[in-house]
Amino acid sequence: MNRIILLLLAVGFCFAVGQSLQCYKCTIGFGDFCITSKITCASGELCYSGNGEAVGFVDVKKKGCLVLAKCNTTENTDLPYSISSSNTTLYHMTKTCCDTNLCNAAPGLPGASGVSLALATATALFMANILV
Repeated sequence: MNRIILLLLAVGFCFAVGQSLQCYKCTIGFGDFCITSKITCASGELCYSGNGEAVGFVDVKKKGCLVLAKCNTTENTDLPYSISSSNTTLYHMTKTCCDTNLCNAAPGLPGASGVSLALATATALFMANILV
């Protein structure tokens, strides 16, 4: 009887470990530049990609794990003034979540699709043949 209970616990533990979500993490990035690493989310967390704007014109990016309650929301990060009692918004960010492994991947090269890359390669090869 004890062996059956231990076996059931071991199988349940394997399923619990196997359900951990893998996501990309980027602490902060600007424009299209965001250095990522892989992380494993805790239970109850999803992958997210955050896109925002700082000081009115700088694109800010974040990636990582986020609790479900904070998904698909926009929040402000405030910088407190030391002179006055009011805060000023440093940046605002919309956090969009997804629920599959590594679903918050970085976008491809800006403006680059498979067709445009193939066309550029073919043009370069054609020009190389003409010039040689």
